[in-house]
Amino acid sequence: MNQEAIASAKERFGALLQQQLGRVERMRKEQDWIDFSTLETIRIGILGGDGIGPAIAIEAERVLKRLLQPEVDSGKVELANIEGLTIERRAEENAAIPAQVLDEIKTFHVTLKGPTTTPRKGDPWPNIESANVALRKELDLFANVRPVRVPGQGIDWRFFRENTEGAYAMGSQGIDITDDLAIDFTVATSQGTERIIRAAFEYAKRAGRTRVTLVTKANVIKTTDGKFLKLGYKIAKEYPGIECDDWYIDIMTAKLVDAKRRTQFQVMVLPNLYGDILTDEAAEFQGGVGTAGSANLGKRYSMFEAIHGSAPRMVKEGRAQYADPSSMIRAASMMLEHLGFKKRAKKLEMALDVCGQYEKKLVMTGRNTGSTGREFCDYLLETMAREDLEQTWKEYQPS
Repeated sequence: MNQEAIASAKERFGALLQQQLGRVERMRKEQDWIDFSTLETIRIGILGGDGIGPAIAIEAERVLKRLLQPEVDSGKVELANIEGLTIERRAEENAAIPAQVLDEIKTFHVTLKGPTTTPRKGDPWPNIESANVALRKELDLFANVRPVRVPGQGIDWRFFRENTEGAYAMGSQGIDITDDLAIDFTVATSQGTERIIRAAFEYAKRAGRTRVTLVTKANVIKTTDGKFLKLGYKIAKEYPGIECDDWYIDIMTAKLVDAKRRTQFQVMVLPNLYGDILTDEAAEFQGGVGTAGSANLGKRYSMFEAIHGSAPRMVKEGRAQYADPSSMIRAASMMLEHLGFKKRAKKLEMALDVCGQYEKKLVMTGRNTGSTGREFCDYLLETMAREDLEQTWKEYQPS
């Protein structure tokens, strides 16, 4: 019986290896990054998602329309909504991403995405894959970039989380060898590792950062994490003006709450699972995952999104209008930066800091004890228009 189980597992494992080796070949042939300045029209798609997604997406869209009005009017930028990435549609088609929706997504250069529901055991939905994970695979969005800034505490971090490999690459393809033995897989390729680490160093170089930290568990996970660490230090030699160090994920989670140590970190690059955990912890310093946005970057496509879930309970209780849109709006600021609208991205970041961390004239509680998302967005738009915005923001910076 055990021999039959092992033989079956070997066959499935062989198919998975072929799949991953095919991905390596595709990465070897991938093109360079898109130069958005050369495009006649930049197409931006907005995906509302489900749960509270549509409620916060509409506020993020209002902000984008305000900031990109000249380009929208001239035809340089096109903003459009993409419908259908809802749990109802996905369940109906039993697909992580409905085929027609995926085809439409691929007609845009970048997308701004609201949260989507991933079914779990006990939910009234089929066991379909996460839409986020599926989009990252389909569009090869290999770099998940998450900034966390708390100027008053001297925190200014940017995380580069590998998005297509690690423990999540085959998360739904593990093997139950027998009733007593289950095996999952962690994947690391030279091509996938190099491109995420190089993206982190290139950002550090552009942004004037002086330190990049590699986060692994290479003392225990010696093969895949060991590859990540080895290639990290090899690439670091190409950037002599940037210090490179490394920390293990367990102690790194502790050092983020160490007030003396945490201000020393600048850019962190790490495999998929560790990045998921550490960035959620980091977001708490900024006000929680509801305030944090992220970028999912690929050389052909890019997707910007809130990092939190779809909060179906808020919708069920009739509280969707009280959802904080800050996360999706912060993702929009990252998108503006990525597209080359750096001054406008900076203005939006400053306004978010002032409204959410400094003045706090409105407070979001997720209930009728606080402001609605529409009221917060109005406050944000008014703040962006203030002549003293930059001065007010500077007053909040640590001396």
